[in-house]
Amino acid sequence: MADVVSVLTECKAMLTGHFLLSSGKHSSQYFQCARLLQYPDRAAAVIGGVADRIRLEIAEGRLEADAVIGPAMGGIVVAYELGRQLGLPAFFTERNDEGIMTLRRGFEIKPGERIIIAEDVVTTGKSTMETAVQIRAMGGEVVGSICIVDRRPEDAADPFPWPLFAALRQPAVLWEAEECELCREGKTPAVKPGSRKIF
Repeated sequence: MADVVSVLTECKAMLTGHFLLSSGKHSSQYFQCARLLQYPDRAAAVIGGVADRIRLEIAEGRLEADAVIGPAMGGIVVAYELGRQLGLPAFFTERNDEGIMTLRRGFEIKPGERIIIAEDVVTTGKSTMETAVQIRAMGGEVVGSICIVDRRPEDAADPFPWPLFAALRQPAVLWEAEECELCREGKTPAVKPGSRKIF
């Protein structure tokens, strides 16, 4: 099993500073998992630990899955690698012109299909929940989700009614923009390293 912290550190995927997250919140830490995913062997090792746990759930009859879906952008490569390791089809949702997460490009979900949602980082769970809405609207069932890093704060309520499997649990320190301690201290302005627009 990969030492996830060491791998993320080697890939320079763990960043420290002053960040504006897609949720609109501020944080002193950011995980740029694209830096991990640029190395297929390292990504396979990190995601492999999660895949092993899912295989065990399947073998012991606690989980069944038909496909993996990753929200764009961060979840695309994660979904495909998890699908490869589990022998499942993998595809992705993406935002339309109105910013709504949708299934496009001819991807389909058949009624009753059991879906695992794959993400790079989960902080608030917003992208995962938006993807779940699309899956359910097409008649699918979300049976679990996975991520490389679970950053949900220690005191956060669990947003998911299904199990979350994470390669690394690293609770985030988050602030609302108007309450950000880094802003109060006059630190450098918050930067937004992610790809998603703030809605």
